[in-house]
Amino acid sequence: MKEKIEFGTTYELGKRIQYLRIKRNKSQEDLALDCGINKNYLSDVERGSRNPTIKVLAKIAGGLGVTLSELFKGVGI
Repeated sequence: MKEKIEFGTTYELGKRIQYLRIKRNKSQEDLALDCGINKNYLSDVERGSRNPTIKVLAKIAGGLGVTLSELFKGVGI
């Protein structure tokens, strides 16, 4: 069964994470390893099909070398 992807805040946040990851020339696998999370989970976050906890978002921000506020920049506007 295909999962439904909503084009809302979760989707926007996922695209922001993907943008920052690509800007830093990191693969999903590299970022997932840096964050201590599963690569498939990160992929789901980037597609907007997961709603990560603040704890996971803090790990992702750390792996990208940004603050949480920078991670959310432009999301939900």
